[in-house]
Amino acid sequence: MYEQIKIEAPTLDEAYRRAREELGCPIDEMEIKVLQHPSKGILGIGRKSAIILVRRIKQEPPAQIIEEVERKIEEVTPKSEIFDNFYQEKLDLEEIAKQIQQELEELFQELCFDLSRIEVRPYDKQTVLIEFEGPDAALLIGKEGYRYKALSYMLFNWLNPKYGIQIRLEIAQFLKSQEEAMRHYLRPLIERIKKEGRGQTKPLDGVLIQIALKELRAAFPDKYVGTKENKKGERYIVVNEFRNR
Repeated sequence: MYEQIKIEAPTLDEAYRRAREELGCPIDEMEIKVLQHPSKGILGIGRKSAIILVRRIKQEPPAQIIEEVERKIEEVTPKSEIFDNFYQEKLDLEEIAKQIQQELEELFQELCFDLSRIEVRPYDKQTVLIEFEGPDAALLIGKEGYRYKALSYMLFNWLNPKYGIQIRLEIAQFLKSQEEAMRHYLRPLIERIKKEGRGQTKPLDGVLIQIALKELRAAFPDKYVGTKENKKGERYIVVNEFRNR
């Protein structure tokens, strides 16, 4: 168990920054308890600093987390079951969401994650929204979202063949924040494409390229919007006119 330290700073953001520097790890690898919230007081009287107790938590190596989830998915979904479902009567999306939620709750009960909520509900006619919340939710995201990508990929390959649906995975508002950041990045690019007729994004990865594709195709339904790779193997999106053959 790592040693717990106390940090005092004018604001919580500054306290978190100092914690990152002292412990040498990101916030999602810390256990944090706020002992005192900061207060400006009145005319400087009664001013209080932010005080936190923080301790680094020992994480499983990323590969072990993903491998454990993958192993449990294989246990709860035998291969024969996937093919059997093609012959079942098509279920209502509400019913499918309920079944997926029950399966995910059973799956994560056997894994050592402190999750306060797993919720599955219809998102559109072909998609279910899967939400994870709780103290350990950040462990399912990982640095720069690499665990999020792996988990999303595994869940899709489990649930799409079984139920014929798309999934939208939200973990501790990670997807929402990624969408907001991508919209902010795309806004000036879209305006430039409208003026010049064509354009391309910077190299994008994982969930970001999917978000950008959706946004750009909605903005330019009459243009070609697709992905390409540069010499480094990085993917980016190009927008231009359809070529007449």
